Amino acid sequence: MSLIRSLGYLRVESTDLPAWQEFGTKILGMSPGRGPSEKSLYLRMDSLPARIVVTPGSRDRLVATGWEVADFSALARLRDVLESAGVAVKPVDDLGDRRVAEAFAVDDPSGNRLEFFCGAALDTRPFASPYGTTFVTGEQGMGHAVLPATDDAASLRFYTEVLGFRLRDSMRLHPEMIGLPPSDTPLWMRFLGCGPRHHSIAFAPIPAPTGMVHLMMETASIDDVGRAIDRCGRHKAPMISTLGRHANDEMISFYVRTPSGFDIEYGYGGLTVDDPTWVARETTSHSVWGHRFFGGGGH
Repeated sequence: MSLIRSLGYLRVESTDLPAWQEFGTKILGMSPGRGPSEKSLYLRMDSLPARIVVTPGSRDRLVATGWEVADFSALARLRDVLESAGVAVKPVDDLGDRRVAEAFAVDDPSGNRLEFFCGAALDTRPFASPYGTTFVTGEQGMGHAVLPATDDAASLRFYTEVLGFRLRDSMRLHPEMIGLPPSDTPLWMRFLGCGPRHHSIAFAPIPAPTGMVHLMMETASIDDVGRAIDRCGRHKAPMISTLGRHANDEMISFYVRTPSGFDIEYGYGGLTVDDPTWVARETTSHSVWGHRFFGGGGH
C-alpha cells in the first residue's frame, strides 16, 4: 500500500502571470489564494491556501508536482524507502511558500520533480468560486497529473515498487498518435492510483516541452463542465478537444490549453475504485465517445 495519499499541488513557472490569473479564475473557476510572495500567483479550489502556485520566470514549465502523505511518520518512512532504493532525496527549503510542515523532493526516472509533503495548512476563509464551481478534492486530492516518461519499464518499477502506486490500467499507443514516427513497436500509457481516484498519475512517452502533458480537475456536476465550456467560448480560451467520456476512468471532460502550454482536462463523474477487488486491464479505446482533438492527437 502506498504511503502517498493524493496529488496535493502543482508548482508552475510562467512568463505571463496575468494570463494565468485570468485563466485560473475566469476559465477554471478557481479563486485567488494567499501566499508569502507578492510576485507569485496562488490559486485555490478548496480549503487549501493554493493548489496551483505560479511563479514568474523566463520559461513556461512545470516545476513540480506535490504529493501528500498522512503525517511526519509516513513522510519519514517514505524517505527511508526512497533512500534504500538508491533514490537521491533533495531538500525543499521554502516550506512557507508551500504552506506545509515538512517536505522533500526526488526526480523520477524521466527527470520529473516530485515533492512529498505533510502538514498542509488550511485556509480559514471558505472557498468560493467566482462561478459557483465545486471541485472534487478531499481524499481524492486535486486531480491527476499526466507526465512524460522516457523509459516505461523504469518508470513502472519506480512508481509501483518504490512509491507503492497501484497499476490501474494500461493503454497501447500507436507512435503516430502522439506525434512520433510510425513503428511496429507499441508504446504504453500507464495509469496508477494511490487512493480512491481511478488514477492520480499517468505517464507515457508523449512529447511535452513544458514537462507536463495535462492536469485533470474534477467538478461536482456536469453543469460545472458545461459552464466552463461556455466560458472558454466567451474568453476565447484555446479548447483543444470536444467533450467526451474516457473509457477507463469514465470521466466526462474536455481539454483546454493553459498559458504555460500544457493542458487542463476539466471533467465530471470520474470513477473511484476499491483496490482489493480491482483488476488491472488494458484499455483498448481512449474514449467511449467524443474527445475529438482539434490538433489530431490525443491524451
